[in-house]
Amino acid sequence: MKGISIADLAALPENQIFDGIFLVLSRQQRTTKTGKPYLSLTLGDSTGQIESRIWDPSDPRVTTPFQRGDVLKVRGSVARFESALQLKIEMLRLATDQEYERGELLPSTTHDVSAMWQSLLATVDSLEDRDLRRLLHRLLDDPVVRDAYQQAPAARQLHHAWLGGLLEHVVSLIGLAQRVVPHYPLVIPDLVYTGILLHDLGKIHELSWQTGFDYTIEGHLLGHISIGVSIVERAIDALPDFPPRLRTIVLHLILSHHGRLEFGSPMLPMTPEALMLNFLDDLDAKMQIVASEFQKAARQGRAAHEMTDRVWALDQRTMLDTRAFLAQND
Repeated sequence: MKGISIADLAALPENQIFDGIFLVLSRQQRTTKTGKPYLSLTLGDSTGQIESRIWDPSDPRVTTPFQRGDVLKVRGSVARFESALQLKIEMLRLATDQEYERGELLPSTTHDVSAMWQSLLATVDSLEDRDLRRLLHRLLDDPVVRDAYQQAPAARQLHHAWLGGLLEHVVSLIGLAQRVVPHYPLVIPDLVYTGILLHDLGKIHELSWQTGFDYTIEGHLLGHISIGVSIVERAIDALPDFPPRLRTIVLHLILSHHGRLEFGSPMLPMTPEALMLNFLDDLDAKMQIVASEFQKAARQGRAAHEMTDRVWALDQRTMLDTRAFLAQND
């Protein structure tokens, strides 16, 4: 067992020395305003992550070679910097395999993976269109796809960035669609659900999650949209008599789900179902980002209005936790 966790650090007095075992999520060489070099790290475990600093990289107590994806045993203390916790590392070494379990280092979904998967399969079986059911079963019944779909994060850093995050995101979208689709009779429900199930399929090859979350070479060079289209095209080609027009519509759902060209979509949404998929996907991702930031602020004991500048990747707007704000006494 690894002992103290990231979540425990908020309760520690500032400058109290502690030992902990954490995963290196990022490492950057930087310099202070006076030109002095230091190391900026992001360390994490299953309960969260924390920005960390090695102010004197030449100190022999911190010169053990390490890189992103390594697991370190560190000695240090925490302090607040611009309302956020920051870890100052005094000593470090590589942790041994006997000192931790992998599940303690990577954040994981808090939902039951088996139950979510059964919910996803129930959605597939509820579709009226036989060809779409055939396509989805061909993909999701593959043991390799199934296992990766259940384990993969939905993103490297932003929304649902944890083990099982992809599946959690998709099941959340199914729940949204069940509420929204009946309100708009012009959309074909089976296509909306198919788009939800397939839009991020490429992430099972775009991302790696063995020692932290990062992009694979395929992910860097191709991206999950291109990868997903390729996977689905191969599956369709293996199905006899799959309707060509339906093939075009399904592929368009994947190609356009980011909604805008500058956001990585090769195509803009040009069907009602593609437009709905884009809006639902964007809504679920953004609301999860905000929820995670509010939870992180609460763990760190920050006020309702003190948000990080990372809440939105697009415009860095400040978000107010309305419930917490209204509950405060002036």
